[in-house]
Amino acid sequence: MKKTFWLPMVLMWLMVGIGISQVAAGDDKKKNDEDAGIQFTEASWAAILKKAKAEKKVIFLDAYASWCGPCKLLQKNVFTKKEVGDYFNRQFINVKMDMEKGEGPSVAQMYPLEAYPTLFFIDGNGRVLKKVIGYRSPQELLSIGKGVKAPAL
Repeated sequence: MKKTFWLPMVLMWLMVGIGISQVAAGDDKKKNDEDAGIQFTEASWAAILKKAKAEKKVIFLDAYASWCGPCKLLQKNVFTKKEVGDYFNRQFINVKMDMEKGEGPSVAQMYPLEAYPTLFFIDGNGRVLKKVIGYRSPQELLSIGKGVKAPAL
């Protein structure tokens, strides 16, 4: 009788262990997928401009609002793509800023917005090189990014 009692218990714990390891592996895959996309820098606008100038890179600014549907779609469907992240992380200093919170309203005064999302490509001197309004597919965003070149300083 004891043998039949322990066998189901051992099998149950074995299945629980396998289930937990699969969930953990799924979390690792999700984390790696998230890491594959654009990595956004968090710093003050002044520090970002200084960094862009020092590294001779262009700033990619995603100017968004928390309530904006197309902004959320960009974040979910475009910025997370590996090919987009590979290019943008190498070529640009990437920044996303809620233009209605924190430093956003003061940055919005420097770079007026017509709609959300607005994607800016800005040099280290704060000059707008390119401005794109609205949602773009991963392929469109890559094409736009490849068309932006850092000016010689």
